[in-house]
Amino acid sequence: MKTPPPSARPRRPVPAVALAVVACLFAAGCSSGGDGPDAGEDAAGRAGTGKLRIAMVTHGGKGDAFWDRVKRGAQDAAAKDGIDLTYTSEPDPTGQAELVRDAVRDKVDGIALTLAKPQAMKIPVAQAKAADIPVVGLNSGIDAWRPSGLLEYFGQDESVAGRAVGDKLDSLQAKHALCVIHERGNVALEARCAGVKKTFAGQTEMLYVEGTDQKSVAAAVTAKLRQDPTIDEVVANGAQFALTAVKSVKAAGSRAHVATFDLNDDLVKAVRGGDVQFAVDQQPYLQGYLAVDALWLYRTNGNVSGGGVSPVLTGPAFVTKSNAAAVAGYAAGGTR
Repeated sequence: MKTPPPSARPRRPVPAVALAVVACLFAAGCSSGGDGPDAGEDAAGRAGTGKLRIAMVTHGGKGDAFWDRVKRGAQDAAAKDGIDLTYTSEPDPTGQAELVRDAVRDKVDGIALTLAKPQAMKIPVAQAKAADIPVVGLNSGIDAWRPSGLLEYFGQDESVAGRAVGDKLDSLQAKHALCVIHERGNVALEARCAGVKKTFAGQTEMLYVEGTDQKSVAAAVTAKLRQDPTIDEVVANGAQFALTAVKSVKAAGSRAHVATFDLNDDLVKAVRGGDVQFAVDQQPYLQGYLAVDALWLYRTNGNVSGGGVSPVLTGPAFVTKSNAAAVAGYAAGGTR
């Protein structure tokens, strides 16, 4: 997206503390303070305040700890930059697209969004571009952000992450992996499991479940493990699904291990306790933080991370029993 930064907004220097926070985030995954509301929609300010107004629109479900971390990072960046931030989310792609249109109609100064279903975002992004509103991507859509006309992208290359998991399973001498996809058609989840299959020397099998119903997820995984005792690894695509898979393994009397993409406080505890072998951390807090901060830098100083041609990667980083203790404090604070 070639949206020129407006000259009407006053520029202000980047505070030294702001640079320190960003540097700290990259080096050690540390967090800044601040408590944010837990509602699905947070309006920190309104038009006429003189502050930059940024809208973040994700496909996250309410009550999902992963998206709470994305939102927390966005809120911390907004507080640091003096931004009026509105966070909204809608798992349904049509509903998410309408939220983006709402932000365009509201004439915000920038939009950060996810591209879990890229086609649904095509028209809203074009409308933002026509209104000279810069749009950055985060979390989902690493292969779609440039074709979609986004300015920048912050997230994990899910294909790379999946291939790394495949290599990890080989090192653990696994033979038969069940990759559980909790949202059919989500490009990020599909890329992860495809990546696992590409590098894992053993057998990789996909299992599609209804992620909005944990009881259904548990039943489906349990049934599959009972049906096929050769499965020795369950790969989940979210912390809550991994914890459910742990219960399914026990219910099925299976000897399978559990690994997962993404983590939260309870998942880190499960890794430390040995119930989960490892987790791949894409650092959702960092995704939210960088997406908002990037829009502020673009609006105030014309900066474009990655030059507009390369994504800014936030993962993959493996969390295992050997290093989980170092991550635990951040996870408990809601930033990892």
